[in-house]
Formats: sequence, C-alpha cells, structure tokens
Amino acid sequence: MGKFEFIKNEIEGLVVIKPTVFGDDRGFFMETYHKDEFANAGIDQEFVQDNHSKSTKGVLRGLHFQKDNTQGKLVRVIQGEVYDVAVDCRPNSKTFGKWFGVTLSAENKIQFYIPEGFAHGFLVLSEEAEFVYKCTDVYNPNAEGGIPYDDETIGVEWPSVDCEIKLSEKDKLHKPFAQQKFEYFERY
Repeated sequence: MGKFEFIKNEIEGLVVIKPTVFGDDRGFFMETYHKDEFANAGIDQEFVQDNHSKSTKGVLRGLHFQKDNTQGKLVRVIQGEVYDVAVDCRPNSKTFGKWFGVTLSAENKIQFYIPEGFAHGFLVLSEEAEFVYKCTDVYNPNAEGGIPYDDETIGVEWPSVDCEIKLSEKDKLHKPFAQQKFEYFERY
C-alpha cells in the first residue's frame, strides 16, 4: 500500500492528496511529503520555501498568483478547517478560467497540490485555522497578482460562513479576471 492516494480531477495538474494515517490511542503518524512517491504521481517539482499562516473565521486569502517566480504549492491545514480554491490561469489550457475547490482540515488531513499557472486562495470555515504550504519558488512581492474572490467570470461557489468575509486591503484591489492577460502563464 502506498503512503498517499493521489486524486486527479477535471483540471489538469491539480491533485488532491490523501496521506495514509497511522493512529492509535497515543495519537497518529503520517508522512506529508515523500519526493519519490510524489514524483511517481507526476509532482516532481522542487520545493524551496515553506510558509505557515494563522487566520480566524471568515478570513479569505486570495485569489493570489505571482507573475514572476511563479509558485506551485502543496497546501494543508494543521488546525481548523478551510475551503481551498485554485483557478486555472493558463491561457493555453482547455480549462482556462475554471476553478476547483476542496475542504482541507486538521481532521481530514487532505493535502492539495496546485501547480504553477493557477491563482490560489482559501476561506477559513472554523474559528481559527493554521495553514501550511510548500512552494516551488520564493515569494516575490514585486510580482504579486490576484483575482477578486467574488469574480463573476470565475464564479467560485464559496461556502457560507456566519460572519463577514474579511479581506486584506490588497485583496480588495485585484482587477477582474476578464481584464487580465495572463501572458506570463502561457508556458504552462
């Protein structure tokens, strides 16, 4: 039995990953990454940066991308629950402009791989959530880009939360998807 189940979906490149969890009355153990197993599943990028964020219920981070230093991300939640979304921004893709979402939680231990060429974001569903992720390139603040979380062209169906959505000032200023060119993602 493999240590991971790699589940593909209708958008090429996105992969939901279910790790094998070994548990008993003492707790649990699981591998969250194994280079060879991920490479065998087609995820053979090198990860060069790890990030960790903590957010409260209703915080929506995203939808973000980088124009240079484009990042693939391997994401998971270690406390709480989020709804995680990726939007295909690859102009040459047959699923350009389509989105896919998955619930990630400390309880379900599901991970999500988002390759380069996607916008990414998440909405916190629990009172608090800690979100950790590996990136295939370093963060470059001068290359930031984004799409409004409620962009009508994309039409992400975010779960409802019983509080106001909390956005950063930066995330309130993103240009609509239809007004962006995405030429920097043509190579993906």
